[in-house]
Amino acid sequence: MSERILIVDDEREIADLVALYLENENFTVFKFYEAASALECIEQEKMDLAILDVMLPDVNGFQICRKIREKYNYPVIMLTAKGEETDKITGLTLGADDYMTKPFLPLELVARVKAQLRRYKRYNTTAGTEEVVITHSGLVLNVRNHECTINERPLSLTPTEFSILEILLKHKGEVVSAEELFHHIWGDEYFSKSNNTITVHIRHLREKMGDSFEKPQYIKTVWGCGYKIES
Repeated sequence: MSERILIVDDEREIADLVALYLENENFTVFKFYEAASALECIEQEKMDLAILDVMLPDVNGFQICRKIREKYNYPVIMLTAKGEETDKITGLTLGADDYMTKPFLPLELVARVKAQLRRYKRYNTTAGTEEVVITHSGLVLNVRNHECTINERPLSLTPTEFSILEILLKHKGEVVSAEELFHHIWGDEYFSKSNNTITVHIRHLREKMGDSFEKPQYIKTVWGCGYKIES
């Protein structure tokens, strides 16, 4: 069964072109030019990934992303206007996993879709030799079920936030650079991303965990080097 992709973009040429490229890769595409119908579809259909334009005529892409995150943890890729760094940060803060700036190459978007889906599917197909449950100071990460609790309180994490926490826990006591996190999470090193991407995800992760930036109990920033969780 092919993965199901939601596309929401009021620029019909872009939505149609992206849909064509994804359908050529055997994805099942649900395409909408406005938010209202897309929101209905989200409630009625099972999705594996969403591609959301920020600027829509009725409800903006941020609100759709927020609605998705109320129930689902599948990957979300935001499409932003050129140079709108605040849009990128807002999207990541609301739970988006990645973003692309218009104009973009459709083949690169397809590559990012595939990279996000590989990570998302891995949570449900953990190899028997891989550590399934990771614990650390009240933090419990179940890799197979994509579940996380902190002091028995459930944490609702996006796939990217979950991946960051998993990587840091598996390298406990070691400093992991932003570049290494990029490579582990997105796989394709040629993707052009700013350090803001990881920074925003880390900040959001800390907020959900109730972790302090000044006196972190879990994720520590090592200036000029990266991040680590003390062993």
